[in-house]
Amino acid sequence: MTKFFQPEIETASREEIRAIQNEKLVKQVKHVYENVKYYRDLMDEKGVTPDDIKSVDDIYKLPFLTKADLREAYPYGLLGTDLKNCVRIHATSGTTGKRVVAFYTQNDIELWDDCCARAIIAAGGSSEDICQVAYGYGLFTGGMGLHGGSQKVGCLTLPMSSGNTERQIEFMQDLHSTIICCTPSYAAYIGETLKEMGLTPDDIDLKAGIFGAEPWTEEMRRDIEKSLGIKAYDIYGLTESTGPGVAFECEAQTGMHINEDHFYAEIIDPETGEVLPEGSKGELVFTNLDKEGFPLLRYRTRDICVLSTEKCSCGRTLIKMAKPMGRSDDMLIIRGVNVFPSQIETVLIKEGYSPNYLIEVDRIKNNDTLDVYVELSPEQFSDTVKDISKNEKSLADAIIQMVGIKPKVHLVAPKTIKRSEGKAVRVIDKRKLHD
Repeated sequence: MTKFFQPEIETASREEIRAIQNEKLVKQVKHVYENVKYYRDLMDEKGVTPDDIKSVDDIYKLPFLTKADLREAYPYGLLGTDLKNCVRIHATSGTTGKRVVAFYTQNDIELWDDCCARAIIAAGGSSEDICQVAYGYGLFTGGMGLHGGSQKVGCLTLPMSSGNTERQIEFMQDLHSTIICCTPSYAAYIGETLKEMGLTPDDIDLKAGIFGAEPWTEEMRRDIEKSLGIKAYDIYGLTESTGPGVAFECEAQTGMHINEDHFYAEIIDPETGEVLPEGSKGELVFTNLDKEGFPLLRYRTRDICVLSTEKCSCGRTLIKMAKPMGRSDDMLIIRGVNVFPSQIETVLIKEGYSPNYLIEVDRIKNNDTLDVYVELSPEQFSDTVKDISKNEKSLADAIIQMVGIKPKVHLVAPKTIKRSEGKAVRVIDKRKLHD
Protein backbone atom coordinates (compact mmCIF):
# COMPACT_ATOMS: atom_id res chain seq x y z
CA MET A 1 0.00 0.00 0.00
CA THR A 2 1.32 3.45 -0.92
CA LYS A 3 1.82 5.40 2.28
CA PHE A 4 2.46 8.89 0.92
CA PHE A 5 1.29 10.76 -2.15
CA GLN A 6 4.21 13.22 -2.20
CA PRO A 7 6.81 11.83 0.24
CA GLU A 8 9.37 14.52 -0.57
CA ILE A 9 7.04 17.05 1.13
CA GLU A 10 5.13 14.86 3.58
CA THR A 11 8.33 13.54 5.18
CA ALA A 12 10.58 16.58 4.71
CA SER A 13 12.62 17.81 7.67
CA ARG A 14 11.33 20.79 9.65
CA GLU A 15 14.24 22.81 8.22
CA GLU A 16 13.26 21.92 4.66
CA ILE A 17 9.62 22.80 5.29
CA ARG A 18 10.60 26.12 6.85
CA ALA A 19 12.83 26.94 3.86
CA ILE A 20 9.94 26.27 1.45
CA GLN A 21 7.62 28.45 3.55
CA ASN A 22 10.11 31.31 3.77
CA GLU A 23 10.66 31.40 0.02
CA LYS A 24 6.96 31.16 -0.82
CA LEU A 25 5.84 33.73 1.77
CA VAL A 26 8.28 36.42 0.57
CA LYS A 27 7.11 35.88 -3.01
CA GLN A 28 3.41 35.77 -2.06
CA VAL A 29 3.49 38.97 0.01
CA LYS A 30 5.09 40.83 -2.90
CA HIS A 31 2.50 39.36 -5.30
CA VAL A 32 -0.43 40.33 -3.05
CA TYR A 33 0.90 43.84 -2.41
CA GLU A 34 1.26 44.47 -6.14
CA ASN A 35 -2.02 42.88 -7.22
CA VAL A 36 -4.58 43.18 -4.41
CA LYS A 37 -5.39 46.82 -3.63
CA TYR A 38 -7.62 45.92 -0.67
CA TYR A 39 -4.76 44.18 1.15
CA ARG A 40 -2.17 46.72 0.01
CA ASP A 41 -4.26 49.41 1.72
CA LEU A 42 -4.30 47.35 4.94
CA MET A 43 -0.51 46.96 4.77
CA ASP A 44 -0.02 50.67 4.09
CA GLU A 45 -2.28 51.52 7.01
CA LYS A 46 -0.13 49.32 9.26
CA GLY A 47 3.10 50.77 7.82
CA VAL A 48 4.45 47.46 6.49
CA THR A 49 5.93 46.82 3.04
CA PRO A 50 6.95 43.58 1.27
CA ASP A 51 10.59 44.42 2.08
CA ASP A 52 9.77 43.99 5.79
CA ILE A 53 8.92 40.32 5.24
CA LYS A 54 12.14 38.28 5.00
CA SER A 55 10.77 34.97 6.37
CA VAL A 56 7.81 33.48 8.26
CA ASP A 57 9.36 34.94 11.42
CA ASP A 58 8.14 38.32 10.14
CA ILE A 59 4.57 37.23 9.39
CA TYR A 60 3.28 38.80 12.62
CA LYS A 61 3.92 42.22 11.04
CA LEU A 62 1.20 41.63 8.43
CA PRO A 63 -2.44 42.63 9.02
CA PHE A 64 -5.14 40.01 9.55
CA LEU A 65 -8.01 39.31 7.19
CA THR A 66 -11.44 38.37 8.53
CA LYS A 67 -14.70 37.18 7.02
CA ALA A 68 -15.94 40.77 7.35
CA ASP A 69 -13.10 41.85 5.01
CA LEU A 70 -14.07 39.16 2.53
CA ARG A 71 -17.67 40.37 2.50
CA GLU A 72 -16.61 43.99 2.18
CA ALA A 73 -14.32 43.14 -0.75
CA TYR A 74 -17.01 41.02 -2.46
CA PRO A 75 -16.87 39.98 -5.22
CA TYR A 76 -13.54 40.96 -6.84
CA GLY A 77 -11.74 43.02 -4.17
CA LEU A 78 -9.36 40.23 -3.10
CA LEU A 79 -8.79 38.73 -6.54
CA GLY A 80 -5.06 38.09 -6.92
CA THR A 81 -4.79 37.82 -10.70
CA ASP A 82 -6.58 38.84 -13.89
CA LEU A 83 -10.04 37.28 -14.01
CA LYS A 84 -9.16 35.70 -17.37
CA ASN A 85 -6.58 33.54 -15.54
CA CYS A 86 -9.26 32.04 -13.26
CA VAL A 87 -11.09 28.87 -14.29
CA ARG A 88 -13.48 28.27 -11.37
CA ILE A 89 -15.16 29.86 -8.37
CA HIS A 90 -16.54 28.35 -5.18
CA ALA A 91 -18.54 30.09 -2.49
CA THR A 92 -19.68 29.74 1.10
CA SER A 93 -23.34 29.16 1.86
CA GLY A 94 -23.94 32.76 2.83
CA THR A 95 -26.01 31.94 5.91
CA THR A 96 -24.79 35.00 7.82
CA GLY A 97 -24.67 37.65 5.11
CA LYS A 98 -23.07 37.98 1.68
CA ARG A 99 -21.48 34.90 0.21
CA VAL A 100 -17.72 34.64 0.25
CA VAL A 101 -16.57 33.91 -3.30
CA ALA A 102 -13.15 32.32 -3.88
CA PHE A 103 -11.38 32.21 -7.25
CA TYR A 104 -9.13 29.46 -8.59
CA THR A 105 -6.58 29.37 -11.39
CA GLN A 106 -5.79 26.03 -13.03
CA ASN A 107 -2.64 25.83 -10.92
CA ASP A 108 -4.69 26.44 -7.75
CA ILE A 109 -6.90 23.48 -8.65
CA GLU A 110 -3.89 21.24 -9.36
CA LEU A 111 -2.42 22.05 -5.92
CA TRP A 112 -5.81 21.56 -4.25
CA ASP A 113 -6.15 18.16 -5.92
CA ASP A 114 -2.69 17.24 -4.58
CA CYS A 115 -3.74 18.17 -1.04
CA CYS A 116 -6.89 16.02 -1.23
CA ALA A 117 -4.92 13.18 -2.81
CA ARG A 118 -2.58 13.24 0.20
CA ALA A 119 -5.65 12.88 2.44
CA ILE A 120 -6.98 9.91 0.48
CA ILE A 121 -3.62 8.12 0.54
CA ALA A 122 -3.35 8.81 4.30
CA ALA A 123 -6.74 7.12 4.74
CA GLY A 124 -5.36 4.00 3.05
CA GLY A 125 -6.55 4.84 -0.46
CA SER A 126 -4.84 3.85 -3.71
CA SER A 127 -5.57 3.50 -7.42
CA GLU A 128 -7.22 0.17 -6.56
CA ASP A 129 -10.00 1.91 -4.60
CA ILE A 130 -13.51 2.99 -5.54
CA CYS A 131 -14.18 6.37 -3.96
CA GLN A 132 -17.79 7.48 -3.49
CA VAL A 133 -17.97 11.26 -3.12
CA ALA A 134 -21.18 12.15 -1.29
CA TYR A 135 -20.29 15.74 -0.42
CA GLY A 136 -22.44 18.30 -2.23
CA TYR A 137 -21.22 19.37 -5.66
CA GLY A 138 -21.60 22.94 -6.87
CA LEU A 139 -20.49 26.14 -5.16
CA PHE A 140 -19.71 24.16 -1.98
CA THR A 141 -16.07 23.00 -2.12
CA GLY A 142 -16.55 19.51 -0.67
CA GLY A 143 -17.61 17.56 -3.74
CA MET A 144 -15.16 19.00 -6.25
CA GLY A 145 -12.27 18.93 -3.75
CA LEU A 146 -12.43 15.22 -2.92
CA HIS A 147 -13.40 14.42 -6.52
CA GLY A 148 -10.18 16.01 -7.77
CA GLY A 149 -8.09 14.29 -5.10
CA SER A 150 -9.66 10.92 -5.85
CA GLN A 151 -8.87 11.21 -9.54
CA LYS A 152 -5.29 12.33 -8.78
CA VAL A 153 -4.81 9.14 -6.74
CA GLY A 154 -6.29 7.12 -9.60
CA CYS A 155 -9.36 5.86 -7.74
CA LEU A 156 -12.51 4.98 -9.66
CA THR A 157 -14.51 8.07 -8.63
CA LEU A 158 -18.27 8.07 -8.08
CA PRO A 159 -19.52 11.70 -8.10
CA MET A 160 -22.71 10.87 -6.18
CA SER A 161 -23.19 14.21 -4.38
CA SER A 162 -25.38 14.12 -1.27
CA GLY A 163 -28.94 12.85 -0.97
CA ASN A 164 -30.96 9.88 -2.18
CA THR A 165 -29.45 7.77 0.56
CA GLU A 166 -30.94 4.43 -0.41
CA ARG A 167 -29.47 4.87 -3.89
CA GLN A 168 -26.10 5.72 -2.27
CA ILE A 169 -26.22 2.37 -0.48
CA GLU A 170 -27.30 0.51 -3.64
CA PHE A 171 -24.30 1.94 -5.50
CA MET A 172 -22.02 0.97 -2.60
CA GLN A 173 -23.26 -2.58 -2.93
CA ASP A 174 -23.35 -2.80 -6.73
CA LEU A 175 -20.01 -1.08 -7.41
CA HIS A 176 -18.26 -2.22 -4.20
CA SER A 177 -17.25 1.28 -3.05
CA THR A 178 -14.35 1.16 -0.60
CA ILE A 179 -14.06 4.83 0.46
CA ILE A 180 -16.89 7.26 1.27
CA CYS A 181 -16.39 11.04 1.46
CA CYS A 182 -19.12 13.21 3.02
CA THR A 183 -20.06 15.22 6.10
CA PRO A 184 -20.00 13.24 9.36
CA SER A 185 -23.69 13.92 9.98
CA TYR A 186 -24.53 12.46 6.57
CA ALA A 187 -22.28 9.45 7.24
CA ALA A 188 -24.23 8.86 10.45
CA TYR A 189 -27.46 9.10 8.44
CA ILE A 190 -26.16 6.58 5.88
CA GLY A 191 -25.40 4.20 8.77
CA GLU A 192 -28.90 4.72 10.14
CA THR A 193 -30.47 4.09 6.73
CA LEU A 194 -28.33 0.98 6.20
CA LYS A 195 -29.79 -0.47 9.39
CA GLU A 196 -33.35 0.50 8.40
CA MET A 197 -32.88 -1.33 5.09
CA GLY A 198 -32.12 -4.48 7.06
CA LEU A 199 -28.44 -4.39 6.11
CA THR A 200 -25.24 -4.55 8.16
CA PRO A 201 -21.69 -3.30 7.51
CA ASP A 202 -20.93 -6.81 6.22
CA ASP A 203 -23.24 -6.10 3.26
CA ILE A 204 -21.00 -3.29 1.95
CA ASP A 205 -17.28 -3.10 1.14
CA LEU A 206 -16.42 0.27 2.67
CA LYS A 207 -13.10 0.35 4.55
CA ALA A 208 -12.61 4.09 5.12
CA GLY A 209 -14.48 7.35 5.29
CA ILE A 210 -13.15 10.91 4.93
CA PHE A 211 -15.42 13.30 6.79
CA GLY A 212 -15.31 17.06 7.27
CA ALA A 213 -17.09 20.41 6.78
CA GLU A 214 -18.65 20.40 10.27
CA PRO A 215 -17.58 19.70 13.86
CA TRP A 216 -17.77 16.13 15.12
CA THR A 217 -16.62 14.38 18.24
CA GLU A 218 -14.57 11.26 18.97
CA GLU A 219 -17.76 9.63 20.22
CA MET A 220 -19.46 10.35 16.90
CA ARG A 221 -16.41 8.92 15.10
CA ARG A 222 -16.76 5.63 16.96
CA ASP A 223 -20.49 5.56 16.26
CA ILE A 224 -19.92 6.02 12.50
CA GLU A 225 -17.09 3.48 12.43
CA LYS A 226 -19.37 0.92 14.04
CA SER A 227 -22.44 1.62 11.90
CA LEU A 228 -20.51 1.50 8.60
CA GLY A 229 -17.71 -0.92 9.52
CA ILE A 230 -14.97 1.53 8.55
CA LYS A 231 -12.11 3.64 9.87
CA ALA A 232 -13.25 7.28 9.92
CA TYR A 233 -10.74 10.03 9.04
CA ASP A 234 -11.09 13.75 9.62
CA ILE A 235 -10.33 16.33 6.93
CA TYR A 236 -10.19 20.09 7.41
CA GLY A 237 -10.60 23.00 5.06
CA LEU A 238 -12.49 26.19 4.40
CA THR A 239 -13.65 27.79 1.18
CA GLU A 240 -11.67 30.94 1.96
CA SER A 241 -8.36 29.05 1.96
CA THR A 242 -9.16 26.54 -0.79
CA GLY A 243 -11.59 23.89 0.50
CA PRO A 244 -11.08 20.45 2.08
CA GLY A 245 -7.46 19.29 2.18
CA VAL A 246 -5.89 22.14 4.11
CA ALA A 247 -5.24 19.44 6.73
CA PHE A 248 -5.97 15.72 6.93
CA GLU A 249 -5.83 12.85 9.36
CA CYS A 250 -3.50 9.85 9.08
CA GLU A 251 -3.79 6.33 10.50
CA ALA A 252 -2.65 7.58 13.94
CA GLN A 253 -5.83 9.69 14.25
CA THR A 254 -4.11 12.06 16.71
CA GLY A 255 -4.68 15.30 14.82
CA MET A 256 -4.66 16.51 11.22
CA HIS A 257 -1.46 17.11 9.26
CA ILE A 258 -1.45 20.59 7.71
CA ASN A 259 -0.19 20.80 4.13
CA GLU A 260 2.50 23.23 5.18
CA ASP A 261 4.00 23.74 1.75
CA HIS A 262 0.75 25.49 0.80
CA PHE A 263 -0.59 26.84 4.10
CA TYR A 264 1.26 28.54 6.93
CA ALA A 265 -0.55 28.13 10.26
CA GLU A 266 -0.44 30.30 13.38
CA ILE A 267 -2.28 30.17 16.69
CA ILE A 268 -3.25 33.57 18.10
CA ASP A 269 -5.00 34.93 21.14
CA PRO A 270 -8.50 35.65 19.73
CA GLU A 271 -8.80 38.76 21.91
CA THR A 272 -5.41 40.43 21.38
CA GLY A 273 -4.22 38.93 18.09
CA GLU A 274 -0.89 38.02 19.71
CA VAL A 275 0.86 34.95 18.24
CA LEU A 276 0.98 32.16 20.82
CA PRO A 277 3.74 29.54 21.23
CA GLU A 278 3.35 25.96 20.00
CA GLY A 279 1.07 23.91 22.20
CA SER A 280 -1.11 26.89 23.15
CA LYS A 281 -4.86 26.78 22.62
CA GLY A 282 -6.10 29.67 20.52
CA GLU A 283 -7.53 30.79 17.20
CA LEU A 284 -6.17 29.25 14.02
CA VAL A 285 -4.87 31.64 11.33
CA PHE A 286 -3.90 30.56 7.82
CA THR A 287 -1.82 32.16 5.09
CA ASN A 288 -2.06 30.84 1.51
CA LEU A 289 1.56 30.48 0.45
CA ASP A 290 1.01 29.88 -3.24
CA LYS A 291 -2.65 30.37 -4.15
CA GLU A 292 -2.94 32.66 -7.17
CA GLY A 293 -6.65 33.38 -7.60
CA PHE A 294 -7.57 34.22 -4.02
CA PRO A 295 -4.33 34.59 -2.03
CA LEU A 296 -5.35 35.30 1.56
CA LEU A 297 -2.69 36.39 4.05
CA ARG A 298 -3.25 35.82 7.78
CA TYR A 299 -6.90 34.81 7.49
CA ARG A 300 -8.60 34.38 10.86
CA THR A 301 -10.53 31.10 10.69
CA ARG A 302 -12.23 31.57 14.11
CA ASP A 303 -11.54 27.88 14.78
CA ILE A 304 -10.09 27.20 18.23
CA CYS A 305 -7.37 24.54 18.30
CA VAL A 306 -3.78 23.58 19.17
CA LEU A 307 -0.77 22.95 16.88
CA SER A 308 1.91 20.33 17.49
CA THR A 309 5.16 19.31 15.77
CA GLU A 310 5.43 16.15 17.87
CA LYS A 311 6.71 13.19 15.87
CA CYS A 312 3.89 11.17 14.30
CA SER A 313 3.93 7.38 14.06
CA CYS A 314 2.81 7.59 10.40
CA GLY A 315 6.17 9.10 9.37
CA ARG A 316 4.79 12.45 8.22
CA THR A 317 6.64 15.49 9.51
CA LEU A 318 3.91 18.02 8.66
CA ILE A 319 2.69 19.93 11.71
CA LYS A 320 -0.58 18.69 13.20
CA MET A 321 -3.64 20.63 14.26
CA ALA A 322 -5.99 19.21 16.86
CA LYS A 323 -9.63 18.74 15.94
CA PRO A 324 -11.15 22.24 16.36
CA MET A 325 -12.58 22.64 19.85
CA GLY A 326 -15.23 25.09 18.74
CA ARG A 327 -15.15 28.51 17.15
CA SER A 328 -14.35 31.86 18.64
CA ASP A 329 -17.32 33.39 16.86
CA ASP A 330 -20.05 30.77 17.36
CA MET A 331 -19.12 29.77 20.87
CA LEU A 332 -22.29 30.16 22.90
CA ILE A 333 -22.12 32.34 25.98
CA ILE A 334 -25.09 31.34 28.10
CA ARG A 335 -25.58 33.00 31.48
CA GLY A 336 -21.93 34.03 31.32
CA VAL A 337 -20.69 30.48 30.67
CA ASN A 338 -18.81 29.51 27.49
CA VAL A 339 -20.55 26.52 25.89
CA PHE A 340 -19.49 24.65 22.74
CA PRO A 341 -22.09 22.44 20.99
CA SER A 342 -19.45 19.67 20.76
CA GLN A 343 -19.44 19.43 24.57
CA ILE A 344 -23.16 18.68 24.58
CA GLU A 345 -22.78 16.18 21.72
CA THR A 346 -20.09 14.35 23.68
CA VAL A 347 -22.48 13.95 26.62
CA LEU A 348 -25.34 12.72 24.41
CA ILE A 349 -23.29 9.98 22.80
CA LYS A 350 -21.66 8.94 26.08
CA GLU A 351 -25.14 8.60 27.56
CA GLY A 352 -26.21 6.36 24.67
CA TYR A 353 -28.25 8.84 22.61
CA SER A 354 -28.06 9.51 18.88
CA PRO A 355 -26.08 12.42 17.40
CA ASN A 356 -29.33 13.84 16.00
CA TYR A 357 -29.94 16.82 18.25
CA LEU A 358 -30.80 20.53 18.23
CA ILE A 359 -29.64 23.17 20.70
CA GLU A 360 -31.97 26.14 21.06
CA VAL A 361 -30.90 29.24 23.00
CA ASP A 362 -33.29 32.07 23.78
CA ARG A 363 -33.65 35.02 26.13
CA ILE A 364 -36.89 35.30 28.08
CA LYS A 365 -37.40 38.21 30.50
CA ASN A 366 -33.67 38.94 30.36
CA ASN A 367 -32.77 35.37 31.27
CA ASP A 368 -30.95 33.01 28.87
CA THR A 369 -32.64 29.68 28.25
CA LEU A 370 -30.99 26.51 26.95
CA ASP A 371 -33.15 23.80 25.40
CA VAL A 372 -31.63 20.59 24.03
CA TYR A 373 -33.80 18.45 21.76
CA VAL A 374 -32.50 14.88 21.42
CA GLU A 375 -33.92 12.27 19.08
CA LEU A 376 -34.53 8.83 20.53
CA SER A 377 -33.76 5.69 18.58
CA PRO A 378 -36.74 3.41 17.87
CA GLU A 379 -35.47 1.07 20.60
CA GLN A 380 -35.37 3.87 23.17
CA PHE A 381 -38.68 5.40 22.27
CA SER A 382 -41.34 4.89 24.88
CA ASP A 383 -44.86 6.22 25.24
CA THR A 384 -44.47 6.20 29.00
CA VAL A 385 -44.28 9.83 29.99
CA LYS A 386 -42.82 8.89 33.37
CA ASP A 387 -39.82 7.14 31.77
CA ILE A 388 -39.21 10.00 29.35
CA SER A 389 -39.30 12.59 32.15
CA LYS A 390 -36.88 10.53 34.24
CA ASN A 391 -34.46 10.12 31.32
CA GLU A 392 -34.69 13.84 30.45
CA LYS A 393 -33.71 14.74 34.01
CA SER A 394 -30.83 12.24 34.00
CA LEU A 395 -29.48 13.64 30.71
CA ALA A 396 -29.87 17.22 31.93
CA ASP A 397 -27.80 16.34 35.01
CA ALA A 398 -25.04 14.87 32.78
CA ILE A 399 -24.98 18.05 30.65
CA ILE A 400 -24.71 20.20 33.79
CA GLN A 401 -21.63 18.18 34.80
CA MET A 402 -20.01 18.94 31.42
CA VAL A 403 -20.92 22.60 30.78
CA GLY A 404 -21.84 23.95 34.20
CA ILE A 405 -25.34 25.20 33.42
CA LYS A 406 -28.71 23.49 33.46
CA PRO A 407 -30.52 22.86 30.18
CA LYS A 408 -34.11 21.81 29.58
CA VAL A 409 -33.84 18.47 27.79
CA HIS A 410 -36.53 17.26 25.40
CA LEU A 411 -36.35 13.63 24.30
CA VAL A 412 -38.30 13.45 21.06
CA ALA A 413 -39.60 10.68 18.81
CA PRO A 414 -37.45 9.08 16.08
CA LYS A 415 -37.16 11.12 12.84
CA THR A 416 -38.51 14.26 14.57
CA ILE A 417 -35.39 16.35 14.01
CA LYS A 418 -34.85 17.35 10.41
CA ARG A 419 -32.03 15.45 8.69
CA SER A 420 -29.30 17.18 6.73
CA GLU A 421 -27.51 15.97 3.62
CA GLY A 422 -25.02 18.82 3.87
CA LYS A 423 -23.90 20.66 6.99
CA ALA A 424 -26.14 19.82 9.93
CA VAL A 425 -27.86 22.71 11.73
CA ARG A 426 -27.11 22.04 15.39
CA VAL A 427 -27.75 25.43 17.02
CA ILE A 428 -30.54 27.99 16.84
CA ASP A 429 -29.72 31.10 18.83
CA LYS A 430 -32.91 33.14 18.99
CA ARG A 431 -31.25 35.83 21.10
CA LYS A 432 -29.69 37.22 17.92
CA LEU A 433 -33.20 37.91 16.61
CA HIS A 434 -34.16 39.83 19.74
CA ASP A 435 -30.96 41.79 20.45
